[in-house]
Amino acid sequence: MRMSIGVDLHKTQFTVCMLSEDRKIEIFKEYPTKEEGYEAFIKKIDSMVEEGYEVSAAVESTGNTRYFMNRVVKAGVLVKVVNTLKFKVVNESVKKTDRHDARTLAEFLEKDMLPESQLCSQESEDIRRVIKSRAVLVRAVVSLKNQVHALLLSYGVESKRGQLQSKKDRQRILSGLEDHKVYGSAAKAIKPLLDTINEVHAEVKKLEKVLEELVKDDEVVELLKTIPGVGPITASTIRAFTDDIDRFESAKKYAAYTGLVPWVQNSNESIHHGKITKRGPVELRTAFVQVVLGMVRAQKKTHAYRIMSKYGRMKSQKGSGKAIVATARKMSTIVYTMLKNKEPFDELKMAFTKEYMDMQAAALGAALAEDKPA
Repeated sequence: MRMSIGVDLHKTQFTVCMLSEDRKIEIFKEYPTKEEGYEAFIKKIDSMVEEGYEVSAAVESTGNTRYFMNRVVKAGVLVKVVNTLKFKVVNESVKKTDRHDARTLAEFLEKDMLPESQLCSQESEDIRRVIKSRAVLVRAVVSLKNQVHALLLSYGVESKRGQLQSKKDRQRILSGLEDHKVYGSAAKAIKPLLDTINEVHAEVKKLEKVLEELVKDDEVVELLKTIPGVGPITASTIRAFTDDIDRFESAKKYAAYTGLVPWVQNSNESIHHGKITKRGPVELRTAFVQVVLGMVRAQKKTHAYRIMSKYGRMKSQKGSGKAIVATARKMSTIVYTMLKNKEPFDELKMAFTKEYMDMQAAALGAALAEDKPA
C-alpha cells in the first residue's frame, strides 16, 4: 500500500501530511529544519517502510529543497519536487496554511497529478552559487562608487563614472584630494570607501578564479564563448541557469523559460500581447541582455549580422530598451540551436546571404526605375 507524504518546507521548519492510499491514516506533524528534525522525520519514514508501506514524498521547490531532497532520498524515498507556479491548486489557494498545503500535495501525489519540477545538476548548482555571490559583491562595489561620487559632488568636485574603474584611478583621485589645500577633509571621508572598494573588488576577482576553475574544459561554456562579445561570466551564467538544454522541447519553450517572451491573452476572437513575462531565472534573462550588449560593443565584427541590422532599425523606431529585449529573445533561440546541436556560433549564418542581397538590389532597382521620369 502507498503512503504519500506532502511537505510544506520553510527555513525554520517543515510541515508534513502523511496520507495512506485507503485514507485510513492521515497524520500531520511539524519538524524543525535541523539535524534532529530530519533524523526524526527519516525515523518515521523507516517505521512506515517496516510496516510495508511504499513511501513517496512531494515537496515545493524552494531554496533548501535540494538539501531536504538529498537527506530524504538517502532513506530510500522517492521525492517529487513541485513547481508551485505550475501547480495553481497550492499557488492560488484561498486557504494558505502549512497543513492545508501539505495535505494538498499529499493528495495530488497519491493521484499522480502533480506537475514535476526538475532540480538542476549539482555542477550547475555550484556555478550558480558562485555567480550569485559575485553579483552581491558587484552590487556592493557599484553602491560604494555611487557614494564616492555623491561625496565628491557635495564638496563641489565633479567626477565621471569611469574615473573609479581601476585601483590606480581611485588612488589618483585620493592623492589629488589629500594634496589639495581645500579638499583635505574630503579625502578623509572618501578614503574608507575607496579602501572598501579595493577589498571587495579583490574578493570579486577571487570568485572569478573559482568560477574559472569550475567551468574549465566545460563544453557548453566554450561553445557560448564563440559568440562575439560573450565573456566567461556571461557564458557561465547561461550554462548554469540553462543546465540541460534537452529539458526544453523547442526554442520557443526555452525562450519562454528565460522570461523574454511577451504575455499573450487569447480569448475568442481577441488576442492581446503584453510585456515580457519575466518568468524564469532573472540571472539568465540578464545574461541574454548582456549577450546583446556585448555584440553591440563588438560592432566591428557584428555590424554585418542580420540580427544587429534588425536591432538598429528597432532601436530607431521603438527605443533601445525594446530593441535589446527583442534581440535577446532572438539570441535565446540561437543559443538553443547551438547547444542542441553542439555547434559553435556560425558567423556565416548571421550575415546577409547572397540571395538576400540580390533581392534587395532588385527591389532597389525597381524603385529607382519607378521614380525615373518618362
